[in-house]
Amino acid sequence: MSPDLRIRQLADGDWDALTALEAATYAPLGLSEGRAALQSRARVSPATCFVAESGERLAGYLLALPYPPHAHPRLTRAEQRPFVSRNLHLHDLAIAPPQRRRGLARLLLHHLTATATAHGYEQISLIAVGGSHPFWTARGFAPDHRAAAPGPDYGPDAVSMVRPLPARAGRATGVRRPVRHRPAAPHEVS
Repeated sequence: MSPDLRIRQLADGDWDALTALEAATYAPLGLSEGRAALQSRARVSPATCFVAESGERLAGYLLALPYPPHAHPRLTRAEQRPFVSRNLHLHDLAIAPPQRRRGLARLLLHHLTATATAHGYEQISLIAVGGSHPFWTARGFAPDHRAAAPGPDYGPDAVSMVRPLPARAGRATGVRRPVRHRPAAPHEVS
C-alpha cells in the first residue's frame, strides 16, 4: 500500500474521476449506471461515501446508502430520498487498475464497517456482480436468501449478500434509534 494513500469522504471535485473509473470498471459488464444515478446515492448518504486517493489521483471509491433490508436500488434509477434503515447497502466499490490487488478494497470496506458501526447500522448488504461473490464471502458476507432477486439490471451471476455488524453500545441493550441522514446541501454534492 502506498504511503501517500488516504481515505476521505467523497467531494464535489471527485465526480469526473469517479464516473470515469465507474464506467471503466462496470461498462464492460453492462452495469455502468451513469453520473446522475451515482450522485443521487451519494446525495442521500454523504457520510457513507468515500474515495481513496494516492497522491492527487483517485485510487478507488465506495458508495453506500441506507436501504431497506432484503432490497436493493434499481441500477439506473436515481434515489429520490434517504431511507431510515438499520441496513447499509454497499452499492458500489471500484479500484483503479494500478491499485488493484494491493488491499485497497479491504481498506475501504474496513473504513465503511467502522463508519456503519459508529452510526448504529446492524448490517451491510450488497449485490455481488461479475463473479465477485468469493471476494465478499472471504470478507464475512453470506448469500441473503430473503432478498429480492437482483434482476437483470445487475447481470446474470448477481448474488444478494449480507453481513451483520458488531453490536454497538446501546444497540446491544435493545435500544433502537432510527438512523437518519440529512440530505446533502447543493454545495456538497453536485
